[in-house]
Amino acid sequence: MKKSRGKEDNSKNSIEWAIDVPIFSNKVILRDLGIAIGIPFGILVVVLVVLGGLKGFHRDIFFALCLIGILFILTFIFIRLVYGWKYAAAFVINESGIQNYTQKRQAKRNRIINILTVIIGILSRKPSAAGAGLLAQSKQDVFLRWNNIRKVKYDPLRHTIVVRGGLTEKIALFCTEQNYGEVEKMIKRNLLKLSNKKNK
Repeated sequence: MKKSRGKEDNSKNSIEWAIDVPIFSNKVILRDLGIAIGIPFGILVVVLVVLGGLKGFHRDIFFALCLIGILFILTFIFIRLVYGWKYAAAFVINESGIQNYTQKRQAKRNRIINILTVIIGILSRKPSAAGAGLLAQSKQDVFLRWNNIRKVKYDPLRHTIVVRGGLTEKIALFCTEQNYGEVEKMIKRNLLKLSNKKNK
């Protein structure tokens, strides 16, 4: 169940709201997790299974598969302890564009985790880990201007709108049941206004 917090400004020029979204029961979040985590680990598991089939399941391959399983379990525990299974999101839509940022209480935890990831990556001489920490921190506050929006997908059943810009520009707006209609109308109104300007 989505839980809305904070103020909602349903004025003509601006809408602002905060919402706690269950991580493991939201289709959009699960799909993104599947792409970010499931695909690379899935490929790794397939490679290990294929190698095991070709060379026989010796102890090293079995040990590697066990480590992957343990990593997934620890990830679930980490998300439960640190985030309580929820993504604390906040949104602002105005005449300039759409902003998506992490609520203050969760942003502080994310900042600590991301900084530690960067430090560990540097100390262990793993640029990919340090880069992942920096990238995660940059996603704490994302802003997408109307003229950068290329595609919008509306899902009134789940009260969700996915807005895409460039290759790495994407915002999933998790709305409340009460404000979904107003958010959809405002997005369509601003995109239509932009389209009319371009056609003049």
